[in-house]
Amino acid sequence: MFTGIVEEAAKVVALEKDQENLHITMECSFTDELKIDQSIAHNGVCLTVVKKQGKTYTVTAIKETLIKSNLGKLEIGSKVNLERSAKLDGRLDGHIVQGHVDQTATCTRVEESEGSWYYTFEYEPLQADYVTVEKGSVTVNGVSLTVVNSKLKSFQVAIIPFTYEATNFHQIKPGTLVNLEFDIIGKYIARILEQRGA
Repeated sequence: MFTGIVEEAAKVVALEKDQENLHITMECSFTDELKIDQSIAHNGVCLTVVKKQGKTYTVTAIKETLIKSNLGKLEIGSKVNLERSAKLDGRLDGHIVQGHVDQTATCTRVEESEGSWYYTFEYEPLQADYVTVEKGSVTVNGVSLTVVNSKLKSFQVAIIPFTYEATNFHQIKPGTLVNLEFDIIGKYIARILEQRGA
């Protein structure tokens, strides 16, 4: 489980295709603290550390993950938002994030607004419960954010300067594909209502 509070935007240093899998090697400041079999969210996707070497570690994304996320579009030098799993004795600074990306969305607009930025994302809902609500939570590339201007197939988020610099949001522009994880509580409520025919 995660909170959507990104620890670092780290660099991809190697990519290796292995049949339908992709081995992703990252360089980050806390590699020496990691353990084999540890879970880390990469742009919001929970992946397992399978190898460590010096300042780098490697995770593997399978076909299903590559289909549902933007990880298959990574290049050497790409910045990836990283978050280690949450500690149960810590504060929940973001919201409950599973690290299970629901689908991708496309950035359609970036507007600077006197020191902050508004990003607009559009998506085609793959399920009826993949929705946002005004002032609700959504995870974009692993970042816990508050929704503004929620619509059926689009929404906006407002980004403060710290988030802009500390995550890969400074690299997102119109046309960029991002990972979405919708609020788990909202998804459960929507599914219950659907089963009851409401």
